[in-house]
Amino acid sequence: MAEVKEFTLPDLGEGLTEAEVVRWLVEVGEVVAVDQPVVEVETAKAMVEVPCPYGGVVTARYGAEGEELAVGAPLLTVAVGADASAPAAAEGSGSGGADGVVAEADGADAAGDGGAGETSGAVLVGYGTGAPPARRRRVRPTPVPAAAAGQVNGVASGYGRHAVTPEVPVRAEAAEPAPGPVPVISPLVRRLARQNGVELRTLTGSGPDGLILRADVERAIGAAGAPAAAAEPSAAAASARAGDAGEVRIPLRGLRGVVADKMSRSRREIPEATCWVDVDATELLAARRAMNAAGGPDAPKISLLALLARICTAALARYPELNARVDTEAREIVRLERVHVGFAAQTDRGLVVPVVRDAHARSAESLSEELGRLTGAARDGSLTPGELTGSTFTLNNYGVFGVDGSTPIINHPEAAMLGVGRIVPKPWVYEGELAVRQVTQLSLTFDHRVCDGGVAGGFLRYVADCVEQPAVLLRGV
Repeated sequence: MAEVKEFTLPDLGEGLTEAEVVRWLVEVGEVVAVDQPVVEVETAKAMVEVPCPYGGVVTARYGAEGEELAVGAPLLTVAVGADASAPAAAEGSGSGGADGVVAEADGADAAGDGGAGETSGAVLVGYGTGAPPARRRRVRPTPVPAAAAGQVNGVASGYGRHAVTPEVPVRAEAAEPAPGPVPVISPLVRRLARQNGVELRTLTGSGPDGLILRADVERAIGAAGAPAAAAEPSAAAASARAGDAGEVRIPLRGLRGVVADKMSRSRREIPEATCWVDVDATELLAARRAMNAAGGPDAPKISLLALLARICTAALARYPELNARVDTEAREIVRLERVHVGFAAQTDRGLVVPVVRDAHARSAESLSEELGRLTGAARDGSLTPGELTGSTFTLNNYGVFGVDGSTPIINHPEAAMLGVGRIVPKPWVYEGELAVRQVTQLSLTFDHRVCDGGVAGGFLRYVADCVEQPAVLLRGV
């Protein structure tokens, strides 16, 4: 007999709590294999294809494309086992999931049925290889008397003409919440509970076998004195609020929300200061041309950003105070031995900061190759969360936007960021005479807790000297 398993949105790592459904890769009724990607989601850090740890027939999908789901919310249900070819009868799940009963089969029984005993090799928090899950109660729909049919099958569950519901759902204050999925009639009910801070595990549902209905959640909201928020705010209501003023409201969620939170935290916690200097980059550009010419026409080209990153790693070796972070709870400065250089990259999704790991151990050629790879991945949205976290110092080339200077906000929890403006021909005194040179502005924003102005100025001056005279780097080779 087929058993229906619920696959919830897994923890995608790095503290992510939600993701937006971008594109479904499977349809209801389609047969899926273990570890087959079933949905593409966009987190605050990257686009991710989520593999399903179960093999069988998709009986329901939860969440429309463009909808945001919380970690732990249902993604889809899969009928596994000998009868998986008949999804329509499996656990009463509908194609949209709104009328179906969310159910998960006993993990201990899965090995006995074909396909159900397969294990996933995907590395997903809460799924994948490992011991089988503990037995969990399976919620099955039971025949409902006609007088109570509106509670389960009605469009507005719990509001049928003949609905019979208890006065107040019981909150289990002292009982320990049971593990496993909570039987809820639809994802909309889960969202309503989440928006109003209602813990579903503390409710006793009024539906068959304890199924939690929308009416149960709304009574719990009313009992707590909180207004019952609509599960799906309509676009018309949103435009009506902004209509007279001509406003356009853009939700701070996904990548934009994470950037906003991180920038706010940086400004709130870090006492930052900025110093800057104009430099003559003519010799650095000449050195780059010479390097690329020496490599031949088929050799990979070394980018200017790679040379700047190499200069920064050499400067951090001299001024390790800036390769650090502050542990505010312990009131300690933590200096880091390894240098992971992040670089700001503007994409269609917004600003991201890919990370070149162990940049201090790389040559200019290796840095250029890795920067090119990460830039390409940023543009097509295929960066992994691991490639977007862990930087210890950030390089920000805002000159590509045609601006000369900036006071960048530190990428929390780092201690410094170097900004580079556009390189343009300007009049410059060179060897005692006025000449036209390629000039740029370098700005260093630093955490004043980790060092004073002398260290920051020394770092910036060393970087400027290397830009003006690349041969200075040879002293450390």
